[in-house]
Amino acid sequence: MSDRTPIIAGNWKMYKTNSEAAAYMTEFTGLVADAAGVEIVVCPPFTCLEQVRDAAAGSKIRVGAQNAHFQPEGAYTGEVSLPMLAEIGITDVILGHSERRQYFCENDADLALKVDRALVASIRPILCVGETDAEREAGKTMEKLKSQLAGGLAAIDEGRLTDIVIAYEPIWAIGTGKTATPGIAEETIGFIRETLAGMHGAEAAGRVRILYGGSVKPDNISALMAEDDIDGALVGGACLAPADFSQIVKYKQV
Repeated sequence: MSDRTPIIAGNWKMYKTNSEAAAYMTEFTGLVADAAGVEIVVCPPFTCLEQVRDAAAGSKIRVGAQNAHFQPEGAYTGEVSLPMLAEIGITDVILGHSERRQYFCENDADLALKVDRALVASIRPILCVGETDAEREAGKTMEKLKSQLAGGLAAIDEGRLTDIVIAYEPIWAIGTGKTATPGIAEETIGFIRETLAGMHGAEAAGRVRILYGGSVKPDNISALMAEDDIDGALVGGACLAPADFSQIVKYKQV
């Protein structure tokens, strides 16, 4: 049994206005006030970050952004920098989500810079990796993951691995209703941990937290979390309803 503290992170994606975020947080903070043995991260759109931060004040909830630029400032219309996020008290940032890679052409070289700059800004990176359905069918899952890990972690200093969270999100299971079986998720995350051990040593790899993401719901979270190498979840659609997300957060207590 691992002594790594689980993380349950909710990615709101492009949902919720400020008023909707306020109503959500009023309900959610009450529902998870007694949650124990788990870190909670809520990742709203940029426009709601301060609203959610204020609503989370005094609770156990960390507030994360869904993306950031690697430059501290500059002529990058529409972008938000890590120092900007740090100044308003953001604790975490999702980097390299498959939707960012697919729709906005993010690559591992840029992500390596983002991971490094997030650490410099004292914001915890949640680096996402994962394969497509075609890659899994072709037997290229491990090759893809190894490449993404090598690329995305290329710029970090020795000893910083445990300041980073990895999220394994099989692309074929995101928003599709498909979920990797606990066995598939465990096997793949075990490979990720082995790869990290080869890069940064077994001791660090044994302490880094690796989440599963892909159609996580209240009815499958317990089975996923029963696996030794799965240290939490990056939740999409099921985090949009406070009641559902609170059940996932409190999987140990339900």
